[in-house]
Amino acid sequence: MSNRSNRRQFLQSTALTGIGFWIAAHSKAEESKSPNERVAIAGIGLGNQGNTDTDNVSKLGDMVAICDVDETRLNKAGDRKFPKAQRYTDFRKMLDEMDKSIDAVTISTPDHIHAPVALKAMRMGKHCYCQKPMTRSLYEARLMAKVARDMKVATQMGNQMTANPSLRKAVALIQAGRLGVPKEVHVWTNRPIWPQGIPRPEPGTCPNSLNWDLWIGPAPMRPYAEGYHPRNWRGWWDFGTGALGDMACHTVNMPYWAFDLRDPITVQAETSGHNKDSYPSSSKIVYEFAATDKRPAVKLYWYDGGNLPDEHVIGPMYDLYKKEIGKDKKFLISGCIVIGEKDTLYVPGDYAEESMKLSGDKPLPEVQFVKSPGHYEEWIRAIKGGEPAKSNFPDYSGPLTETVLLGNLAVWVADKGRGEKIEWDAKNLECTNIKGLEPLIKPNYRRGYTLDV
Repeated sequence: MSNRSNRRQFLQSTALTGIGFWIAAHSKAEESKSPNERVAIAGIGLGNQGNTDTDNVSKLGDMVAICDVDETRLNKAGDRKFPKAQRYTDFRKMLDEMDKSIDAVTISTPDHIHAPVALKAMRMGKHCYCQKPMTRSLYEARLMAKVARDMKVATQMGNQMTANPSLRKAVALIQAGRLGVPKEVHVWTNRPIWPQGIPRPEPGTCPNSLNWDLWIGPAPMRPYAEGYHPRNWRGWWDFGTGALGDMACHTVNMPYWAFDLRDPITVQAETSGHNKDSYPSSSKIVYEFAATDKRPAVKLYWYDGGNLPDEHVIGPMYDLYKKEIGKDKKFLISGCIVIGEKDTLYVPGDYAEESMKLSGDKPLPEVQFVKSPGHYEEWIRAIKGGEPAKSNFPDYSGPLTETVLLGNLAVWVADKGRGEKIEWDAKNLECTNIKGLEPLIKPNYRRGYTLDV
């Protein structure tokens, strides 16, 4: 292991959208590891996706520590897979005690814990892999991207199919001009597949294995109840990001990359209604993006909870995929349609990994694109001094997360059906026409957790 620089040597001041915070001016992250040196990794969050992430990175590095607020999951992972890893229930204690033994962390927790873990780890000079969506709030996404850049750490968000050849081919096809000038993008999903639009459950008895205070983390305290841990937390505003946050970092990923769909100027939602505690059971969202030097203005339409594009949009797709739909009724429960002035691209599935087709089932042209060595391999390569992962925080996944989460501001104000259109100042992370959204944009952390330093 290379010698680590003292992360407390000195601090320098910088600013983010007018709000000051401190970062360490030099860190171990600025030194590249030898291509043959093993990366020492700590895995934080050991549920379903946490198991996937730790299993994959442990093949490329050494798992030296694991952390989960549920001791049953923690000990199961430790006993079965990582017997040599140190075990913790509190990520803060783990990072403080094992600072010199950890190079990088994976974060596979509920959404509201992502930023507290990542910000502490990156400020200590740790490379960071974080599940999607990168954060629960817009400010957290902007701040994490800033800290990652300033600390020179290798980062990646867990939208795995960014590395998929099919998605990259779709991006290349669009960017080569095959569809002509873009007009509209339509994206739909079968989410939510958990309860939403419901009243808060009655308090219950917390399992002995679960540290509820640590599970709540930076969020406002509430009693333990059935319906939060381990799976259904995503449907609650305090903890998750709803159907949009769950899937848009996957399903919007391809058109976002192809058209550079960052910094929407307006967004408006229509929902089934909600109580501002639990997300609505369904929604439709319309994003507007201003013209850039590479494309004209474009609209993106999002649908969840059983909503679908209008028949004139999705009808031709059903005709194209008759055989596939006949074999699997679920074939088109999610997908993406990109409409250009010359042609339309139909892409079924969540990840642009199914067979894509042009209108009229015309042959897909051959296009050139850079192939990925693999999703997790991109991150480890970056840690060892190679090029950044495509879905790194500052250049890609931070702005993608901001685009996605802006839709939830529109969902918030659409609590009784169609909400007011949000006019967005991306530079200053500010809604210019509706007051009172500031706590959604920038959360207030509970004592013991750090946002700004």
